[in-house]
Amino acid sequence: MKYLTWPIFEKWRDIGLLIVRVGLGLMMIGHGWPKLLAPERWEGLGGAMSHLGVPFFPSFWGGAAAVSEVLGGALVALGLFTRPAAALVAFTMFVAWWSHVSGGDPFRSWSHSAETGLGFLLILFLGAGRFGIDTLLRKR
Repeated sequence: MKYLTWPIFEKWRDIGLLIVRVGLGLMMIGHGWPKLLAPERWEGLGGAMSHLGVPFFPSFWGGAAAVSEVLGGALVALGLFTRPAAALVAFTMFVAWWSHVSGGDPFRSWSHSAETGLGFLLILFLGAGRFGIDTLLRKR
């Protein structure tokens, strides 16, 4: 029965976390980079905060979301300040998800932000793993 749980993968846990961390981090950089380079889009992007009762400074919130995606994605990929960076990106994805859901958008419109947010939430709980810069800094 124990072989049904594939115990052999226990020794590869940190490799799996590294793959997920780098993959999600690079994906987030790819999504955030065009937003970061287009400040004219920040007001519309930051308008999503109004769905959470924060209707003021939409350009600020839009720029913050773009920075969160790029910088947070890079930090998670590197495993540096992993948990705070993952929390920031997870919150950004929560705002995107809530904006879609509260706007009545269908599943296909909001599922990407929900799935990505859950991935970063998982990294928030698991941390960088053995192959992150956080681990190297902690050993000093």
